[in-house]
Amino acid sequence: MRLFPVVIAMAGVSVFGVGRLAAQAADGKSIYGEECRTCHGAAGKPTQRAVSQYKNMPTFDAAFFAHRSQDSVVAVLNHGMGKDMKSFKSKLSAEEIAAVAKYVKETFGGAAATKP
Repeated sequence: MRLFPVVIAMAGVSVFGVGRLAAQAADGKSIYGEECRTCHGAAGKPTQRAVSQYKNMPTFDAAFFAHRSQDSVVAVLNHGMGKDMKSFKSKLSAEEIAAVAKYVKETFGGAAATKP
């Protein structure tokens, strides 16, 4: 009979622990807002300041993502792009980078977002 409360307590810890891990999953939208929005804009359109500093900054839209996979977005976040875009590999975890890539592809990619 003494074992029953211990089993119940362990089950409760397991259930709440899983919920806590799920709540801590990387949030691509929040990370984009903190790390990317300043240059790439809230809606995927570069800010005026960014365009004045980086002439070739693209707009994130269906045309931009038409020929880019989510993996290619991850690669850019990991390695940077030329001298203008820095790598985020040392600042974000692999899970966070994947979450941002998924967020931008799904949010700004339109119909192209379905491309693997």
